[in-house]
Amino acid sequence: MPPDQKGSMSAFVSKLSALWVLLVSHLRALLMIPDREPVDYGFVASDVAQLHRLCSDPARGALDDATWKDLLLDAYRAQLSKEVSIFGQQVLYRRLRAGLDDEACAAVGERVRALMRDPARLAALHRDCTSLRHAEQEIATLLFDDAAPPVPWWVGKTWPLPILLLASIAAVIVTPAAWLATGVVAYLLMSTQMRYYERVDEWDRSMNALQMLLRTSSILGARDDALLLPFAAPAAAAGKLNRQLSRPPMVMMTPGARTYLDWFMLDNVNHYYKGVRLVHGHLDFLRACFARVGELEADIALARHLLEAPALCWAERHAHGALALEGTVHPLLPRAQALSVSLAGGGAFISGQNGIGKSTLLRTVGVNLVTARAFGFCYAQKARVPDLPVYTSMQSEDSLFGGESLYMAELRRAQELLAAADGPHPGICIIDEIFRGTNHLESVSAAAAVLDVLAARGLVLVSSHNLVLASLLAQRLAPLCVRLDGAGRLVLEPGVLAHTNGIALLAQRGFGSAIEERAGRVFDWLDGYLAHPGDCDGVLAGSPVSG
Repeated sequence: MPPDQKGSMSAFVSKLSALWVLLVSHLRALLMIPDREPVDYGFVASDVAQLHRLCSDPARGALDDATWKDLLLDAYRAQLSKEVSIFGQQVLYRRLRAGLDDEACAAVGERVRALMRDPARLAALHRDCTSLRHAEQEIATLLFDDAAPPVPWWVGKTWPLPILLLASIAAVIVTPAAWLATGVVAYLLMSTQMRYYERVDEWDRSMNALQMLLRTSSILGARDDALLLPFAAPAAAAGKLNRQLSRPPMVMMTPGARTYLDWFMLDNVNHYYKGVRLVHGHLDFLRACFARVGELEADIALARHLLEAPALCWAERHAHGALALEGTVHPLLPRAQALSVSLAGGGAFISGQNGIGKSTLLRTVGVNLVTARAFGFCYAQKARVPDLPVYTSMQSEDSLFGGESLYMAELRRAQELLAAADGPHPGICIIDEIFRGTNHLESVSAAAAVLDVLAARGLVLVSSHNLVLASLLAQRLAPLCVRLDGAGRLVLEPGVLAHTNGIALLAQRGFGSAIEERAGRVFDWLDGYLAHPGDCDGVLAGSPVSG
């Protein structure tokens, strides 16, 4: 058949498929048969992460597990993933974890903005993808990892078994010894069914998800929408493969037929191996369908989320270390105060009173760097950020079962940050209260040494109550202080915290004046004995940072 005729036939089949879907929807409306509401299965984190694990891009520096946990990105991903199937969730996770290059990020931004400009179109596409949420099994493992199991020689040759079973039962009239043959055939049927039951049951759930994917791909290909042009050409093939993966309609519609065929002809096992051949024979096609549908659903999720976002800008991305976030907020805090952060190619030492929001500021900067790298936008009025991986150290803790103290956990994480700075994907280090797990003198000493090396190799943002670090690291990190202005708004200004409030909080929390007075006396003595920031400007100056 000439190519032009094939194209015409494909277009005709796609239109016929769309007409059928439309006819069914009108018939359901006429008969007042409601569509079944999707369940939105609660997939575990390992299922959502599976696509990223199987298809990670070594050319991109992905977020490590500690950074993912520190920045609360599971909670953020869940916020993005409302009314999103496992396919879209996996794509969103992959984008967040590894980021996108400039070309892919620009393409995502263009598609998402187009959807945001047309809410009716966005709602229609969201409805078209609704059936995907019925999928209760992740299939990235099936499509991108699993090898095809070997097909036994007897598959497709089980049709004589019910005949032999009936013949052996009939032969009992002639000789009771025929029961032996009946038992042998029944044993073969039952043992094979029991052996394959769990495998076939899991396969059926995977095929349910895969067929929803193919069905949605076919429906989208029939839509007259410029955004769906990549779905048009493969729509007919997707519909055909969907039908091939299904059991015959008469089997599914006839009461009891499926059960009898499964138990007496091993039809479910034969169908399982038929599906295995089909899936592994069309892996490239199915992977492409998975990517198209997952990417579209992820774009829809982002557009719906951003229409409700309180603050948003499309970030200007660049390759060097300068960072500017104007009026930035954290997406998980609905009433967060906006702050502005600007670093012209160097890092920062951030100080502030207890409870002022230093940790929140660090997480806000971190999550905005991640969203700019993954999606191209920031929760800010204006953003100019580097396209670099983010590495954090914010929630180190001791481990009862791992036998690791807090300080050992902090040391291990510091080694990981130093290794990342020397590795193929150096990035931005965000550190909150470094080395809390040891005494004050050793904490300051170890922190100053590690931060000095990290800041010499890349962009570092660190907060600490050990204010002497600001002077020790002045040649590397600009001192910035979080405080409240006259109107009660948070501001980030140059300088180091002048008035701490740790002892004052003792009285506010009900410890009593006696404890507060004793703590004040000890503080005054320590302040006079240890605090000489003017004498430490040159302690680390000129120190080598290699090795």
